[in-house]
Amino acid sequence: MTEPLSFGPAGQAVLVTGATGFVGRQLVAALLADGQHVFALTRDPANALRVLGPSVHCIGALTELAGKSRIDIVVNLAGARILGHRWTEARKAALRASRVALTQRLVAWIATAAVKPRLLLSASAIGYYGVQPQGVHEELTEASPPQSIFMSQLCREWEEAAGQAAAHGVQVACTRFGLVLGHGGALPSMLLPIKLGAGGPLGGGRQHLSWIHVEDLLRALAWLARREEPVQGAWNFTAPRCATQGEFARTAAGLLHRPALLPTPGWPVRLLLGEQADLVLEGQCVVPKRMLDGGFDFRYPDLKEALRSLV
Repeated sequence: MTEPLSFGPAGQAVLVTGATGFVGRQLVAALLADGQHVFALTRDPANALRVLGPSVHCIGALTELAGKSRIDIVVNLAGARILGHRWTEARKAALRASRVALTQRLVAWIATAAVKPRLLLSASAIGYYGVQPQGVHEELTEASPPQSIFMSQLCREWEEAAGQAAAHGVQVACTRFGLVLGHGGALPSMLLPIKLGAGGPLGGGRQHLSWIHVEDLLRALAWLARREEPVQGAWNFTAPRCATQGEFARTAAGLLHRPALLPTPGWPVRLLLGEQADLVLEGQCVVPKRMLDGGFDFRYPDLKEALRSLV
C-alpha cells in the first residue's frame, strides 16, 4: 500500500476469515498498520501465525473467542478457489461448505455473542450476475438479478447466509469482487503466456472483464468500515470501466513488450473446465454504481495504469 488506510477509530477488534489468502494477508497488514487488533479464524493456526506474524491472534474455532470483550468488525473472505477443478457435485458441495456453511457458522456465533459486531463485511463475487454472452454491452449494477447457473446461485446463497446477521442488529455489506489484480491471485498466471510470447485473445476476446486493483479493493473495505452512513446490502467491487479480455491481453502485452497475436480458441477451455468455462469465455460488465454514487475515489480506474503498477 502506498498510504496508510483508516478503518475507523484505532483499537477496534477485527475478526478476519481467509486471512492467509492473497487479499487477506494484505488486509491484515493494513489493519495492523492502522492500530487495529486482528483475530484470524483459520483451519491451521500455527501456519497462520507464521504467515501473519505474532501481532495477530490466530484461532482455529469461534469458541476460542469466548470471554473476549467484543469483536467490532468481521471481514469474511474465506472460500475455496473457484477456478481449477471441474465442478463435479462433490466440488460444488466443497465450494458451498467453504462459503455458505462457514458464513452460517459465523452468524450462529454472532447470535450468541454478548456484544454483537457492528459490521459484517462479507465477500461475494460478480459471479452473482451469471454470464453475459459476447456482444452484450449492458452494464450490471447491484440491482441486477442473479441467474440460474451454479456460480450465480452459489453467490446468492452465500449472501443470504451473511444477511441473516442483520437479524441480530449487525450491518451486513456483501462485497462482490471482480477479478482482483495484484502481486498474487490470478494475475501472475494470466500474464505468464503473455510473458512467454504466447498470449492473445481468449475465445474471441470480446467478452467483458470486470476487474479491480487490490489497492482499491482494500481502500474500499476501509471506506465501508469507517462510513457513518448505512452500508448494508450489496456493493460491486470493480473498477468504473470494465475491459474486454482482448483489451487486457493487448494492454498487458504492450506493457511487457511482447506480442499478443496468438488467439486461444474457446473449445480447449470448455474441454478442460466444463461448466465453469463460461466465467472466462463469456464474462460480465459489472460497474460499482453504489461506490460511485457514494463518492468513492478510485486510485486505479484505468486498466493500463493498474497493470503498469503491477508489471
